[in-house]
Amino acid sequence: MDRKKAFHLGLYGFNVHVWFHYSDTAGVYNGLWTYPYQMNTVIPVSFSLDASLIPVSFMLLYQWTINHHKNYYLYATGLCLFLAFIFKPLLEMIGFFQLHEWVTYGHLFVFYLGVMLLSKGITNLFLYFEKHN
Repeated sequence: MDRKKAFHLGLYGFNVHVWFHYSDTAGVYNGLWTYPYQMNTVIPVSFSLDASLIPVSFMLLYQWTINHHKNYYLYATGLCLFLAFIFKPLLEMIGFFQLHEWVTYGHLFVFYLGVMLLSKGITNLFLYFEKHN
């Protein structure tokens, strides 16, 4: 982690974590998908995905795009495509994730895009506030 940008990256990662967790919980509670195996019975979502894998993946990508002056939206969309169309089907194949009713992987892709855009937007808002203080 780039220590000079630790708060910036941490804010972004926390945004990804919070919005992904809220959205994932809403999907589980509305019967759109489930996680058959859970670490505990209190939280019905995949805590390991919500709290670590997804936020860290997005944080690493975000840091890389900042440090290498790359287009964040292009690469983050690629990560969303990977998560929705490769990672989630893999989880479903091994029995760690189940889609229900009318939900498709395309819907998951839109879900990931929403989390990515909302997290980036809130981070940009805070960076704007910081610069114009």
